[in-house]
Amino acid sequence: MTRTAVHFGAGNIGRGFIGLVLHESGYDVVFSDVNGLLVDQLNNAGSYRVHEVGAEARVHTVDRFEAVNSAEHETEAISAVAAAEIITCAVGVGVLKFIAPVIAKGLAARSLDAPKAVVMACENAINATDILAELVLAEAPDLADRVIFANTAVDRIIPAVDAEGVDVVVEDFSEWAIERAPFEGNEPELAVAHFVEDLAPYIERKLFTVNTGHATAAYWGHLKGERSIASALANPQVRAEVDAVLDETSALLIAKYGFSPEEHQAYVDRTIQRFENPDLPDTPLRIGRQPIRKLGRHDRFVQPAYELAERRLPHEALVRAIGAGLRFNVEADPQSAELQELLRSTTAESILERVFDIEEDQPLYEELIAQVLEVKDERA
Repeated sequence: MTRTAVHFGAGNIGRGFIGLVLHESGYDVVFSDVNGLLVDQLNNAGSYRVHEVGAEARVHTVDRFEAVNSAEHETEAISAVAAAEIITCAVGVGVLKFIAPVIAKGLAARSLDAPKAVVMACENAINATDILAELVLAEAPDLADRVIFANTAVDRIIPAVDAEGVDVVVEDFSEWAIERAPFEGNEPELAVAHFVEDLAPYIERKLFTVNTGHATAAYWGHLKGERSIASALANPQVRAEVDAVLDETSALLIAKYGFSPEEHQAYVDRTIQRFENPDLPDTPLRIGRQPIRKLGRHDRFVQPAYELAERRLPHEALVRAIGAGLRFNVEADPQSAELQELLRSTTAESILERVFDIEEDQPLYEELIAQVLEVKDERA
């Protein structure tokens, strides 16, 4: 019997990681996307290749898939969800509200005697599936008994490399951790994915090491005029800031989750090697984009700095990195342009509320006010 999965977001992560894993796990995959050109390209291609680059370079061929334009053919996407065993997404947290109604309609259309569908949001955010579940069930709480929502942590770098057609170039490292408890002993078989009792350490280790380190290199690299992440890390000043930030987040992760210092340092070292991989060229402009999201209260900078401040542990490098993020002035990036306009037109107190969601009586308030005022003075 054919086993099907639906993945929302047919971009590089969707094709080069989640779609690949689903394919290698024996599923026929339906990619749902609003990019009509990409949907047509996928349907015309019939197959695509995933090129893993690095020390363990390999090439995978993905077939047995179709693509649906959910903006123009929503009923097809709903039908695909209704028939799927697994529904995943990699669209960005801000887009979850747009795919949730399609998922809800698909779940409502499932046969009453069908096995529960598995829904997993594969986003760069803490407990993104919980966010998606709340959106899906907001108007139809009775759907809860038709679905298993499971949080996940995913990690794979997709470089800014143009591949042929719909092929994808990815690094040779990947990790997909999934919380075990929601499955009650009936976890699906997924190639390379592993199920864990407590997902929080995996989510935050990745977010506060890979994402924090990458964005730190991007923001400081941009300020220093570096054109690639690799050249940024080769700049002693940038590398010192990245090392200092990762020393701080490492202290938090070790204190919070009990990672052994040796094990965690090996993870940090491997992360830096991934950033320096010559086969994974990337730029500060791409990695630094969407600074408002990345400077948000529960994202890669403010969250670890906040928790370190609560624990009275050093966090100065993270605060400096936040300042570098405030200076990410790239007109082509809408969030960068919006942030720069806020810095020009609103008070520092308003920015603390609107960007960082930090109030006067909370940790970091005075330190972040100082950073904002410093940037505003530079703009005066």
